[in-house]
Formats: sequence, structure tokens, C-alpha cells
Amino acid sequence: MQRFLLAIDRLNTFIGKLFAWVIVILTVAICYEVFCRYALRAPTAWAYDVSYILYGTLFMMAGAYTLSRNGHVRGDFLYRNWPPKRQASVDLVLYFLFFFPGILALIYSGWGYFKLSWMLNEHSSFSPDGPVIWPFKGLIPITGVLMLLQGVVEVIRCIICIRTGAWPDRLHDVEEMEKLILDEAANKTDAEAIGRGAL
Repeated sequence: MQRFLLAIDRLNTFIGKLFAWVIVILTVAICYEVFCRYALRAPTAWAYDVSYILYGTLFMMAGAYTLSRNGHVRGDFLYRNWPPKRQASVDLVLYFLFFFPGILALIYSGWGYFKLSWMLNEHSSFSPDGPVIWPFKGLIPITGVLMLLQGVVEVIRCIICIRTGAWPDRLHDVEEMEKLILDEAANKTDAEAIGRGAL
């Protein structure tokens, strides 16, 4: 089971890290627009379209990756003090009450939104020569499917935690600064206690 969980984590990690490069393209495009606007006094017609399409792409395609890392925002001031079984029980209820209905609605409505845009060969109306935007809208149902897959993995993790009393392992590639500081403080306190005990 753990291999399946980590396989979905790896898939969403690959996609999230691949699309993270969009931030470089977005930065270059915006810098070019600023240079043209202020140095050459010749702003581009495509800057607004490019900025919202690239930012939207980055935002959507990072969602499943963030969920795989347990990185979405939550009210941690209560949650972090609960035992793992209570955390998993609350998470499980919330996944079925809010997450899955929202994601299924995203997939359903996103598909219709994309399909209509594709049939009309929709172009952006924000600039004179607006780019084709149906590929961008096609990311909506794709994001929904990736989030749904990751949500299933998270539900399985909740069930395992409820049964065993401990969260199963997940992939990690970054640590929050708060966690690093707390771990460092705990290690320092342990080292001081050992030092005092040796005296």
C-alpha cells in the first residue's frame, strides 16, 4: 500500500516541479514587459494575457504537489496539539464533507468550461490579438483529476493512521522553517540536559 501512496506522491511531485519552471518564464516575460514599457516606451500587447495564464498555470498545477507534502494552510494552533488518531479522524471527515465534493465539482464544471472554450476556439478578449486560451482552461479538469488522486492517497493515509496511531511516511523535499527551529531547540535542550546529567 505504501508503494501506491508514494507512487502518486512521486507523480504529483514530478508534475509540480516541472510546472514550477513556469515561474522562470513568468519572471522573464514580466521583466521584458517592464523594460519595454519604461525604457523603450513601447509596452507589449500580450503582457496581461501571459501573466494571468502563466500564474494560473503555476497555481493550478502546484495544488496536488502541495497536498502531497501536506503543505496547504490549516488552523494548526489546535491541530498540531492533537494526537495523530484525532488529526486523521478530523481530516477524514473533512475530506468527505468538503474536499471530494469540491474537487468533483471542479472536474465536472472545469470539463464543461474547457469543452465550450475548445469548441469556440476561444481567444482572450483582454488584448487585440488575444492568445488561444482553451489549452489554459484544459488545465482545470486535469488539476481536478490530479487533486482527486492525491485526495484518495490522503484518505488512505488517514485510515492507516486511525488504525495504527501514527501517520505513514510521505515524501519530503523541503522543511518549514518553523519545524527546523523547533527541532533545533529540542536538540539543544536535550544536549544541555545530557551535559548537566554528566556533571
